[in-house]
Amino acid sequence: MGVPQGAVVMGIESSCDETGVGLVADGRLLGECTATSMDEHARFGGIVPEVAARAHLQSMVPAVRTALERAGLEKGDVDAVAVTAGPGLSTALTVGIAAAKAYALALGVPLLGVHHLAGHVAADTLEHGPLPERSVGLVVSGGHTSLLMLGDLARDPIVHLGDTADDAAGEAFDKVARLLGLGYPGGPALSRAAAEGDPGAIRFPRPTVGPYGFSFSGLKSAVARWIDASQGPLPVADIAASFQEAVCDVLTAKAVAACTDHGVDTLVIAGGVAANGRLRELAESRCAERGITVRVPPPRLCTDNGAMIAAVGSMLVEAGAPWAPPGMSADSSAPLTAALLQPVKGAL
Repeated sequence: MGVPQGAVVMGIESSCDETGVGLVADGRLLGECTATSMDEHARFGGIVPEVAARAHLQSMVPAVRTALERAGLEKGDVDAVAVTAGPGLSTALTVGIAAAKAYALALGVPLLGVHHLAGHVAADTLEHGPLPERSVGLVVSGGHTSLLMLGDLARDPIVHLGDTADDAAGEAFDKVARLLGLGYPGGPALSRAAAEGDPGAIRFPRPTVGPYGFSFSGLKSAVARWIDASQGPLPVADIAASFQEAVCDVLTAKAVAACTDHGVDTLVIAGGVAANGRLRELAESRCAERGITVRVPPPRLCTDNGAMIAAVGSMLVEAGAPWAPPGMSADSSAPLTAALLQPVKGAL
């Protein structure tokens, strides 16, 4: 069975604590719904996989119904289903994959398994249109920090220029927020505190691994040592601002260097940390100095959502990507080498 031109693709995202459903056609977002179980994890100070999986079970059908209503569509209008097959929490991914298989089978439409991080990059196209022929991608989230060379997202391999050697940027934000007693989720809480502080108050180190690699574990430890050595009330806002400045300085400096070194004039920043205001501000400033166009999705599309999965699914459908095999399963630690990800349990 063929897929019609301008196909409506439903995307399902369940890699962590957001149950996301989005509908995309011809690069346009038609409707979406995101349900989060964040509050259920807050008392544990972090994500509990089984709690997340149960929340996905409860939220999936209502999220699909709401996304369709917002798009003004019926289930029968869906021409293909795309779903995050990895990376992420195994039990959470499995819920999304099971739901996607059920919808695809019931509707008699193709199913595509996609890579979560490719979805983050694709989210930008919903705001700014197709990616150029070549671009550099900076993907920053709670579990991933990577610099990528991007071509045609649906057809070309994704080349890693550099990755984090230990903590990802978002993970470091969460850990430092915990050290400062700012609660969970740490990233947004730390950014709010930083807005009241002086980013030049404390000169925290700018760790580096090669020309394009990252390492944030040592920076986190430097903050912990500074806190341990301090006397009197902690200047929480200054610590938060100084830490945030160190992270954003490293991220943007390496991203701009990668663009310059490879003769690329477009930088795409994606992932949950891309919602950070200071990162966006510093990237725009430094890119402007070098004549580089910086593209960042709006904050609502930076965090996990179904729209980004539908966006990359739409690209794959247009490129004629193969349908998912019946045995497609979750790959919780899938490396990012291509947008299409259709692992089969037990395969070598």
